Parts: sequence; structure tokens; C-alpha cells
Amino acid sequence: MTQQKGFTTTLLHADRLRKPEFGALHQPIHTAVTWGFDDVQDLVNVFQNKAKGFAYSRQGNPTTAALESKVTFMEKGIATVSFATGMAAITGTILALVKEGSHIVASSFLFGNTRSVLTTFTEMGIDISFVDATDAENVKAVCKPNTCMVLVETIANPATQIADLEAIGNLCEEKGLIYVVDNTMTSPYIFTPADVKASLVINSLTKYIGGHGNALGGAVTDTGLFNWDAYAGIAEVLRQQIKPELLGITQIRKRGLRDGGGTLAPEAAHNISVGAETLALRLERSCGNAQALAEYLNSHELVDKVYYPGLTDHPQHELSKKLFRLHGGLMSFALKDGVDVFAFLNNLEVVIKSSNLGDTRTLAIPVAQTIFFELGAERRAEMGIPEGMIRLSVGIEDREDLLNDFKKAFEAVA
Repeated sequence: MTQQKGFTTTLLHADRLRKPEFGALHQPIHTAVTWGFDDVQDLVNVFQNKAKGFAYSRQGNPTTAALESKVTFMEKGIATVSFATGMAAITGTILALVKEGSHIVASSFLFGNTRSVLTTFTEMGIDISFVDATDAENVKAVCKPNTCMVLVETIANPATQIADLEAIGNLCEEKGLIYVVDNTMTSPYIFTPADVKASLVINSLTKYIGGHGNALGGAVTDTGLFNWDAYAGIAEVLRQQIKPELLGITQIRKRGLRDGGGTLAPEAAHNISVGAETLALRLERSCGNAQALAEYLNSHELVDKVYYPGLTDHPQHELSKKLFRLHGGLMSFALKDGVDVFAFLNNLEVVIKSSNLGDTRTLAIPVAQTIFFELGAERRAEMGIPEGMIRLSVGIEDREDLLNDFKKAFEAVA
């Protein structure tokens, strides 16, 4: 397979081309914690980054390395570090690269847990400005001499705002800022942030890449587009050991993963790796289901508003068409005043009441009462999250079964 193959073909054959033992088609699950060497110099060389290898599994093993290779391919990157969760990937990246007194610009529509950890970093001396990232001018307006990073998501969860990704990328390139794009809601099948000059790409592997709700994981991928040699936040000891293009991702592995300890378990890495093989197939189905469901809900008399980029009245519909292969499998809708949100959800039978997303099954959750409850009513209102909002992660069920499930739930509360 010397010729470049397609997305799914490459993923399907990636493990076997690494030549696992006994002709296995998947990378085996390596549960070893540590690795032995016949010559101590070989062990020293691994520690000093003079040779590739594994010394202690907290910072990687052959199973996680095989998964990282797949994610690197999908994201058009040069290297990837895997973590125990997506949140560990975000936390580890900031921990590794940002210092006290630095300034970060972040989207005001970030997922609640991401927003929460950034608030924690502000308490540790990092200055963070939250802005409406649907317009790059808002990002530009708050940049300071000490700004080092811009952090956005592709499609916001749950109200589906789309960041001005291309213009922000140009701004970050102009100012020499680390451009971090969380690609979880789109996945590398729908969009590759490297195309808009992202420096680092975050993925919660738990979601669409793993796709089956059976393993937690996260990853950060270096696209090779940022000049790490010019970045003051790189440790001098690494500059003496690592090629310039790998300085950033190596520091994330050393300080964010090794020191932070958010290691991806080999069993989870294996499940995610196998799940990734069907990413394209699953997303084609779930995004088609989401589009049909969004159109149905948009015309229903008990629905006040539908939040889905595939609808023509979405504020960033044209941007979504320009940037993304598909409009995504995540959507939200708000019931009209007087409709009991809990009663409606409890009348759904096919759809599961659950907090996850990116699963093969369709999942629903009342937003204000759960994942954004801690923010309070005032902050939810600022983020455009009404009290009657329901978030849906649309799965791969038969479309008519999904539509009928919603029809019956509406009939029960009408």
C-alpha cells in the first residue's frame, strides 16, 4: 500500500502495516507498565530522546502509539499525544505550554467543563479573555502583548455556534499565536483544522472517533504549522534534544502527560482504535439522521427553536457548508414555554436519556438542568441556552424509528 489510500481504507489497514506479531490485523493490547533493555545505554537514549522506544507506560506504550499514529493521519498532523480523556488533553496542553502571566483568548461558547478548567487556570495566574469567536475581530480586539494562545471549538456544544475558524487562523499566524482547535464536535472526517492553520488539534476520542460509548480517551495533535523554535515557553533542555518541529508536542508529552499523569489505558486505546475504523460510515449515517430530525423539529408547533448548522436559518449555515463535509451529528432544540421538558424526554423510548455524545445510539439531555447547571441562569442566558433546551447526539438508528419516537413523545405532552 505505497500509494496514498482513502480515509477509511487507511484506517482499516493501519495496524497490520505496523507489522504486529503473528500477523495480527490489530495492534495487540500491551498491558506492560515498564520495559526492559539488554543494554543500559539504550534505556538512557530513550530517556534523553536520542532514540525511539518505551521506558514507562505513563507516557505511552505500543498500543497507544498505534492509536496516536491513526489520529495523526486523520488530522493531517506530524505527531499526536493521547490522554485518558479529552479534558485531560486540554488541561495537559495548557499545563505544558502556558506560564503564569500569559494571556489566552478563548471562545465564550466553550463546553462547560472546558470553561470550568480555564476558570481554574485564571486562579493560578493565567489571564483569560472569553469572546464571541464567531467573528475573528472579537479575538483580535482582546489580544495583548502577552497573548500566547487562542482556543476555540469547531461547533459549540450545545447551541452549535461555529467559530470564524479560517479568519482566526490567519490572525494567529500573523501574530505568532498558538492556535488550538477542539475538533471533537466535527471529528477529522468532517473537518481538519490544519486546513485553517491550527497549531494544535484537540479531540475527545470518547466521542465520534471511538464512537461506541465504551472507552474514554483524548488526544492533541501537532499539525506542524507552528514555529515552536520561536516560542519562549519551550524548556531549554528540550531545545538541546528535539528537532524544532517536535518541540511543542514533546513538551506536551513530557509535562502534560508524563508529569500530569492523565495516561490513556491500553485497553481503552484498543477499543478507540477499532472504533475509529468505522468513523466515516457512522458519521454519514448520524449526520443524515440529524438533518432529517432537525427539519422535522423545525416545523413542529411545540418547538420554539432548533439549533443545527444544517438548517438554512442557522447564523453560520453558509460557513458550515464552506468548511465542513457534513453539518454534524449534534443538535439542540428548545421546547415552547409551557411544555414540560422532563415529561417530553421521559416519553422517548428509542432515544436514551444520557450525558454522552458521539455514540452509535441517539442520546438526549436537558441542558440547563445538567451539563450547564453550575453556570447559573445568568451565564446560561449569555451563552444563548434557554431553560427548555434539549441537546441531542443523533445516532445511527433507522431514521423512521427516530422520527416516530419524537412524534409519539410530542403527542404525549400536547
